[in-house]
Amino acid sequence: MDLYEYQARKLLDEQSIATPKAIFAQNSHEVADAAERIGYPCVIKAQVKIGHRGQAGGVKLAASRDEAILAAEQILPMSIHGHKTSGVLVAEAKNILHEYYVSISLDRTSRDFDVLATANGGTEVESIARERPEAVKRLHISALDDFDLEAATAMAQSIGFYHADVDQAAQVLLKMWRCFKENDATLVEINPLAKIGDPDDESSKSLCALDAKISLDDNAAFRHDGWQRFDDPHQFDPFEERAREHGLHYVHLSGEVGVIGNGAGLVMSSLDAVSGAGEAQRTGVKPANFLDIGGGASAEVMSESLRIVLSDPQVESILINIYGGITSCEQVANGILRALDALGSSKPIIVRFDGNAAAEGLHILRDAGNPGVHVCDTMEQAAQRAAELAATAKEARR
Repeated sequence: MDLYEYQARKLLDEQSIATPKAIFAQNSHEVADAAERIGYPCVIKAQVKIGHRGQAGGVKLAASRDEAILAAEQILPMSIHGHKTSGVLVAEAKNILHEYYVSISLDRTSRDFDVLATANGGTEVESIARERPEAVKRLHISALDDFDLEAATAMAQSIGFYHADVDQAAQVLLKMWRCFKENDATLVEINPLAKIGDPDDESSKSLCALDAKISLDDNAAFRHDGWQRFDDPHQFDPFEERAREHGLHYVHLSGEVGVIGNGAGLVMSSLDAVSGAGEAQRTGVKPANFLDIGGGASAEVMSESLRIVLSDPQVESILINIYGGITSCEQVANGILRALDALGSSKPIIVRFDGNAAAEGLHILRDAGNPGVHVCDTMEQAAQRAAELAATAKEARR
């Protein structure tokens, strides 16, 4: 679950990480009221779950009430890189002396946690990492280890907090680590972590998180009742909601081939196979969803899964890839036919069975004689056939 900036700030505030005063607003009237309360100058920031808002015109400085309203009227209707603006954050403008980048993330490749930081923060941190990798400091933390004050201080010293107090920077890193661990996050990023204050008054200088990006692990939601406050009505997906109601693991994607399987690994492999087939055929066809029916799925679960995928108008074909273990392929076959009888869909369905009752399941499908059901021996063959049929259907609709 990716959080909006205004939501991420709440988690930083809970760890006593300094942030500018800010108010979330969803219309120009609320913006005007928020700007008066925050004071001028203030910053009007689009709330979207993607970076590079400033370059896209989604961040504007306002020196008066009229300027704040004008900025809001320009930003609120925007879509930034395909993401609709859900509101704006009216934030106190700070006098920035220097910008840093700091993040803690889950590294799935190395299977540990990464603390990443550079004294060259701001909007172009990605290019800094490419062009000057020596300027980016990285610390790997084993899943069995901890990040303590000594490690945080060493990290702060290595970054080069030229205008900031190393002890203060170490405390920020420690608080980010607590935020990361306590909230089951996969990413806690502050960019920029800014040195602010009066350049002529040393006592006024301090570190402040001017922007934050936080991603939470959806699999840990059952441990966090407080996550309900992060529900996003603007990102409601009816397909994902319907699947959730039936206890199914579903993620809506933007492709043409619906994918159903049992087991996350098998479904991910199926997605890769479909994407590879689309690329090889040069059709641009991609998976339309991830749907894991789990182990021991009944005919009813299979039927409901197929109903959900078939109800998606972007789907042109469906790949069903089942390895029978606890799940019986015979039950899956009955679920497929039951759904097709009820829905009367003409979209092609490509089936690959292996394992428990695979022969019986394929026999049921063949005996049914449904011309829309295609049986393949391997996942690769099934993915290629699904991609071909989706591309053909897509072209016929043009």
